[in-house]
Amino acid sequence: MREQIQTIIKRYNDITDEMSRPEVIADQHRYRELAKEHKDLTPIVDTGNHYLQVLKNIDDDKAILEGHDEDLKQLAHEELATLEEEKSRLFEELKKLLIPKDPNDDKNAIVEIRAGTGGEEAAIFAADLYRLYLKFAERKGWKVEELSGTQNGLGGFKEVIFLLSGENVYGTMKFESGVHRVQRVPVTETQGRIHTSAATVAVLPEAEEVDIEINASELRIDTYRSSGAGGQHVNKVETAIRITHLPTGLVVTCQDEKSQYKNKEKALKILRSRLLALKEAEKEAEIAAKRRSMVSTGDRSAKIRTYNFPQGRVTDHRINLTLYRLTEVMEGEIDELISALQLAHNTELMKS
Repeated sequence: MREQIQTIIKRYNDITDEMSRPEVIADQHRYRELAKEHKDLTPIVDTGNHYLQVLKNIDDDKAILEGHDEDLKQLAHEELATLEEEKSRLFEELKKLLIPKDPNDDKNAIVEIRAGTGGEEAAIFAADLYRLYLKFAERKGWKVEELSGTQNGLGGFKEVIFLLSGENVYGTMKFESGVHRVQRVPVTETQGRIHTSAATVAVLPEAEEVDIEINASELRIDTYRSSGAGGQHVNKVETAIRITHLPTGLVVTCQDEKSQYKNKEKALKILRSRLLALKEAEKEAEIAAKRRSMVSTGDRSAKIRTYNFPQGRVTDHRINLTLYRLTEVMEGEIDELISALQLAHNTELMKS
């Protein structure tokens, strides 16, 4: 651990020096890259310096114990016990800080919510999840941009796609991917029976042009008239866009804007992020598994979380955590769930 910390401190100091050079300051892209690495290393360096100082103090006290001054030996012996405790605490803290960070954690996120099993009630639940995430984003100070949405007549969403922008968005939201199940009496139920419905959530890191290069010759772009709920035309001009990525077969549609250019821009943003997700999955040799886990068919049996309204509880099945705070959760207070999932994830990484 000592050598690893010293290597990191050297890298930190090298970055500090490089950031002060005029040619680096003039190169904004390079400067931002270094500033980000500098920020990521700062907590490791601060804790690491403290750890190295504790190790030095332990070595000094052990040297005193080998001497002949009994008073100093007594003081050193008492101090050693405290230092060993501090050493153990800092070692555990450094282990957490040194867990390899997902390079996508700092990216913005594109969130896709789709109604699954349950008909109209599933679409209403999809809208509830959308509202939940909007509330959560507001509390986090994130910016929200709706990219695409298909509503039904009851205010639900068959599908809604939106962009969340801010600090550490993907790192916070990525554990929301999967099938969310709801148990409640639907507004369409006349007999008061409890139904079980589902919606899928996919969280993708927003891809920048430097992440994914899209060749125009690999795209088929179709235009058509945008339509609203029930299929009625809301625009007499063909402003809606459908983009097909021929090599992968991925299809993205966007009709929310009155401008064909803006719809195309939004559709390309969604496509780029889906292609990045595909690329990341290929690296891990889990293409099919990852996409199915993120954008599944909405089968209730594949649930990651259940929202039980009669009992007022939320259960995350991945970590067996149940909270009896359903009202607060539906208002966007999901920090406790996300923190528990992040802790479980980091614990697993520390084992490997």
